[in-house]
Amino acid sequence: MDIDALNIFMQAYSAGSLAAAARRLKITPMAASRRLLALEDELGVRLMHRSTRSVSLTAEGEAFLSYATSMVETAEAGRAALAPSDQGATGLLRVTAAAAFGRKIIMPIVPRLLEENPALSIDIEITDGITDLVGRGMDVGIRIAQLRDSTLVARRLAPNQRILCAAPAYIGRHGTPRTVADLANHDCITLSGVSHWPFQMGEKERMIRVEGRCSSNSIEGSHEACVGGAGLTVLSDWDIRPEVEAGRLVPIQLEDGTPRELSIWAVFPTARQVLPKVRVFVDHLLAALRA
Repeated sequence: MDIDALNIFMQAYSAGSLAAAARRLKITPMAASRRLLALEDELGVRLMHRSTRSVSLTAEGEAFLSYATSMVETAEAGRAALAPSDQGATGLLRVTAAAAFGRKIIMPIVPRLLEENPALSIDIEITDGITDLVGRGMDVGIRIAQLRDSTLVARRLAPNQRILCAAPAYIGRHGTPRTVADLANHDCITLSGVSHWPFQMGEKERMIRVEGRCSSNSIEGSHEACVGGAGLTVLSDWDIRPEVEAGRLVPIQLEDGTPRELSIWAVFPTARQVLPKVRVFVDHLLAALRA
């Protein structure tokens, strides 16, 4: 079976069209279409519905996707094992990450990663949504959460300390809360639809109801509103470090509780051996987190 054709199938699904898959793989759309047709002829089924602008999986394509992914990953691992040791990581690395973390932590490490690995290319999907790693053809996802899904293959990279903070202008107008209960008297900037913040209070975790006049569907929106003085919010330490150092945000330590700490995870689509390109990326990310 043609591994490159399998990869075209995977990339067409994840990119949403054959043209986008062709650009990603640096081939012509006609070549991509021909290879996909040949694969379908070999299998005796139609894998994708095609229109002029998009593709979608048939029932047979949905059933075949995981097998195609497995075969492509196995082939990549074999090629990597035979590659010269001085060549570095090779191939296309597909990463998904939360928007703020992707822009502030991942994007800055990309230039050095590519410089040290001339045969590597990288495609980064930055989103605040949860990405289907297998369905989107991702090699690794970076998530900041408390992972509860036991089906995920994940590696904890670092703690993610969360900080209650506000702009000096807001504190000047409204004062600084001293206790968790004091939050009821403050404007709290929340994510859209969120009405409670988790706090660690001694040995217990409690959900504290908060209210405010500003909410956002993104962490970055909450961040900017906080810097502008719209209220208090809870953000990751790596996210506010530059503003704290510049005096634009002030961390607030309450007497009886701290925002619940999360973790930064690398999440993988399968339990198979991690490919060199993924391992190199994770190593660079760990170095950035420890800096």
